[in-house]
Amino acid sequence: MVKRNNSVKSMSANGESYEAKIAEIETIITRIEGGELQLADIFAEFATAVEYLQECDSFLQQQQQQVDLLIETLQDDQK
Repeated sequence: MVKRNNSVKSMSANGESYEAKIAEIETIITRIEGGELQLADIFAEFATAVEYLQECDSFLQQQQQQVDLLIETLQDDQK
């Protein structure tokens, strides 16, 4: 039996989950689209959103590697 990795939710050094990062990205987009921010603030918010997106992408790639490994293990067990 394969053990579950309970640390999947943990994504970043400060423990924020993937879902929390996505929610923050959505909040940033709403603030930018709201038209109330100064130009410098828009760039700062955009930079933060890009950083979060990169973290999410990295997390998803790591999880995909784990899934691929588990599938490979299952296929090897069936032989």
